[in-house]
Amino acid sequence: MIIRIVKMNFKPDAVTDFLKIFDASKQYIRNMEGCTHLELLNDISSPTVFFTYSHWQTENDLNNYRNSELFEGVWRKTKILFAAKAEAWSVKSLM
Repeated sequence: MIIRIVKMNFKPDAVTDFLKIFDASKQYIRNMEGCTHLELLNDISSPTVFFTYSHWQTENDLNNYRNSELFEGVWRKTKILFAAKAEAWSVKSLM
């Protein structure tokens, strides 16, 4: 299993727009082949910092999503709302 963590810092006036984009997209992402979990987290000390936390059965499944039209459309709308460049990590559990 691959865990994908993406940190996004939004312009203060863009948070509502991002939440609408995520809400409209989350079910489609969850239905992508190999996606077993998708969660949106908000930093407790910074209301403009969000993390997506997702589980993928294989790295290939994650890459198929990242190369999909769905991802391209969501990312295009999301990245223009950033206050800083997004950071992303693909990790695996050791336990």
